[in-house]
Amino acid sequence: MSVVADVAALVGTAAAEAGDRLAVVEAGGRGMTWSELDVEVSRVASGLGPAGIVAGHRVLLALGNRLEFVTTYLGVLRAQAVAVPVNPGSTPNELARMLADSGSRLVVADPDTIGPVRAAVAEVRQDDDRPLRVVLVGGEPAPDEQSYDDLRTAEPRDPLPLRDPEALAVLLYTSGTSGRPRAVMLTHRALVANLEQVATVEPPMIHSDDVVLGVLPLFHVYGLNAVLGGVLRHRAKLVLAERFDPEGTLDLIEDEACSVVPVAPPVFAHWRGVDALEERLGPVRLVLSGSAPLSAEVIDEFTARTGVPVHQGYGLTEAAPVVTTTLRSEGSEPGSVGSPLDGIELRLVDDDRVQLTGADLSDPGEIEIRGANLFSGYWPDGVDGPDEDGWWPTGDVGVLDAAGDLHLVDRVKDLVIVSGFNVYPTEVESVICDVPGVREVAVIGADDVVTGETVVAFVVPADAGADRDALAAAVTAWCADRLARFKQPTRLEVVDELPHSVTGKVQKGRLRGQERRRALGLIE
Repeated sequence: MSVVADVAALVGTAAAEAGDRLAVVEAGGRGMTWSELDVEVSRVASGLGPAGIVAGHRVLLALGNRLEFVTTYLGVLRAQAVAVPVNPGSTPNELARMLADSGSRLVVADPDTIGPVRAAVAEVRQDDDRPLRVVLVGGEPAPDEQSYDDLRTAEPRDPLPLRDPEALAVLLYTSGTSGRPRAVMLTHRALVANLEQVATVEPPMIHSDDVVLGVLPLFHVYGLNAVLGGVLRHRAKLVLAERFDPEGTLDLIEDEACSVVPVAPPVFAHWRGVDALEERLGPVRLVLSGSAPLSAEVIDEFTARTGVPVHQGYGLTEAAPVVTTTLRSEGSEPGSVGSPLDGIELRLVDDDRVQLTGADLSDPGEIEIRGANLFSGYWPDGVDGPDEDGWWPTGDVGVLDAAGDLHLVDRVKDLVIVSGFNVYPTEVESVICDVPGVREVAVIGADDVVTGETVVAFVVPADAGADRDALAAAVTAWCADRLARFKQPTRLEVVDELPHSVTGKVQKGRLRGQERRRALGLIE
């Protein structure tokens, strides 16, 4: 198969060669063949022009896992505009910040997201006089809005060839390596490069006759390029589900005969107590786990029970996303996340960014990577991207075993991963600090059997005699209004003080140690 210049071109190729085959279906029954998908993508691409969008303009997608996400995302790419997929559970404040930061000129929403989107758009319009339009999927648009059906009425035109693979294709908001979430700049080159790198894996992750479960959120890079992009690359069939439900997802796997099941680690905890799990996973030939580490014990227990192999990998939004996979490993040691894909170089470095070699490889080092799949830096100016030699420090710490497989050890970044989604503590802390009556706050992650990690906040009141229950309730309500659910603290403690170093920095290591002792039952 020849390499295409952009992801959207994969649809046209599939339509020409397998037009009558189903490409994507929803759990509710709606579906499209490759030919139908190709026409719909072209209609959306053509309709973006009359909506005021030209090449390079940003289009924010606040949509769940539905057909219109797929057609709009690919239509934006085909029009050579820039897609900005965001979490459909984002609050109005979060949406307003991403709208303002990205400079998006069009927002596509659905009935579940239109309320927060309208509030966010109203806020942005107060401070910015740029054109900002709203397109509503599956509902009645307001007088100043447009329906998705209106957007797609344009007569489809042949797509213009992509002249510059380095053109920006997608902005994805992530924690990056510092502070508040920033947008990762992924070019057409990076997206296609990772699809081709994954395609070299033997045995393949996805065959053309596979039915792939699409329960991972499409706004997340794992669902967007590893799953949707992989399906497009291999002309498989994608089955979309709006969200994971332990029983409902198993029913869907059975009904649609899903053979490849990409999931996040929390799924295994949800399925652990399900009766007849091995029978209900009968059609499945492969489970792929990513977005957060999965213990060897969990993999062994699941495979022993079901007979279904589980392969995991290591990836990052900045790498579009797959870096390693155990599918490339020969007899990998327990806990390994595999070997790098073809075309991706990986090295471990010390604190001075000097590469570890020889016997030193048994010592932990920061993981640096290099490859055509890497991002171009953070929006808008490309800051903190790969260095002049192409190497990028991931902020993750690992070791390499004798076979050259990677084992994750720790993170340099002060990051919490909840159900595969990144939460940067400083963002949560900045929200809590705005609550009246809060003097100081520290946020850390704690282990959770279902979500992998969970957010824990320690709050110091401004008034030592304050009603602690009332303050905790105020903080909880404040976070519920301003943070997506997965970012909200699941436990909040009002404390007299936080531990500080001699330089005044909060010693989060001591707080994490306290959490570990709590988990072991050593303290209440």
